[in-house]
Amino acid sequence: MSLHELTLTELSAGLAAKRFSSREVVDALLARIEKADGKLHAFTEVYAKEARAIADGADAARASGFPLPALHGLPVAYKDLCDIAGRVGTGGSKMWETRVATETSNTVERLTAAGMIPLGKLHMVEFAFGGWGTNPLMGTPWNPWDLETHRTPGGSSSGTGVAVAARLTPAGIGSDTGGSVRIPCAFNGLVGLKVTFGRISLHGTMLLSWTLDSIGPMTRSVEDCALMLNALAGPDPRDPTTLGQPLEDFTASTKGGSIKGLRIALPDASSLPECHADVIEAWLASARMLEELGAIVEPVKIPDWYFNLGVGAGSISASELWSLHRGWIEDMAQPIGAGVRGRAMAAKGFAPALYAEELRRMGERRAAFNAWMAPYDALLTPALASGAIPVTEVDETSPAISLMTRPGNYLGLCGLSLPNGFSNGLPIGIQLLGKPYAEGTVLRIGKALQDATDFHKRTPDLSALGL
Repeated sequence: MSLHELTLTELSAGLAAKRFSSREVVDALLARIEKADGKLHAFTEVYAKEARAIADGADAARASGFPLPALHGLPVAYKDLCDIAGRVGTGGSKMWETRVATETSNTVERLTAAGMIPLGKLHMVEFAFGGWGTNPLMGTPWNPWDLETHRTPGGSSSGTGVAVAARLTPAGIGSDTGGSVRIPCAFNGLVGLKVTFGRISLHGTMLLSWTLDSIGPMTRSVEDCALMLNALAGPDPRDPTTLGQPLEDFTASTKGGSIKGLRIALPDASSLPECHADVIEAWLASARMLEELGAIVEPVKIPDWYFNLGVGAGSISASELWSLHRGWIEDMAQPIGAGVRGRAMAAKGFAPALYAEELRRMGERRAAFNAWMAPYDALLTPALASGAIPVTEVDETSPAISLMTRPGNYLGLCGLSLPNGFSNGLPIGIQLLGKPYAEGTVLRIGKALQDATDFHKRTPDLSALGL
């Protein structure tokens, strides 16, 4: 198998066995980026010289014979809201095309400390405010599953979804405020983890919503998500929300343990937002598969308000975006896309006290849902209503893209998006939502489901790009 096809877990094993070097892996990926990214537009900047130098250092460290972390010498790429001191950080905004960061994000610090090699920064939606993945001023990354029609890459972690799916990097970092890890993973056939708020420090991350934001790994396997979470999760005194979390080894959940007896809630299909028939069929097939694997899948009546929670999540994120960025959003001379500007400006007209009332309501809903969820280990829903659509058909004002993902943020849950088959040749995804700090449980269930399928092994055909 070619080096670019290997997952982090496979690359780690290959390096340990000395079947190849970090430099060989990096060179293979940089060559692939050079051929493909002109079309795919995933990277804002490629750190070619730096990546090769760090890879050489990683190989020298391995040759020393000392034990090294599992991620040591493996490549990664970062959504361009993870700041790196001295490097350009755009946050997806044309306005910040030359902005140089003055500090380094906790995410970059931790993965660098684990020995990972940064390949570069990745495109995203302006201010991380959008689920389709479009960016009219910086350019919209191209979903690699259809090279003829420009389809939605998913957002806001659009470049990460495209780069990992196209095998330009084995893994990348996204962020999730209302689905921005899970949506691009579903559109691109990837595995993505939305962590509990407070699992991963947001220090040095350009914020959309200080109430709902979370950083998360986007990979090609459940095991790889667990590997990265081991490095990323942990207390950081610079972000007090991280200080009370339980500590654990997440990779223990991906060792092939049984899911027998775990209880998984399955909402009635009639309660879901409108979905493509292929999505419903694949979702129900996965539910049956989980039953065959020993889980107890229980049809449930989900709370009537559940799929309306996206409205409240949208109000909170728009209010906080407005608070953070209103100075330049109101300045019509600044190069900001009309869609993002319009949705942000809407927060200016919110009724007095709406934000405070929504925070109070969110606390009440979280308490009610925690009580409802108490008997269950996970909630299984589709991740999205369909596969990727043409960019020309996107309605930026429609909330449809995040109806099934936003409730997870609003309710403070963790969640895993998994590839769940194909519709008209395009990936479709499934979502496992777990209780706060139950990442280990959703990883365990996700690993069992992954092992029973081969969806995560499918690759887009990039032969037209010379690959």
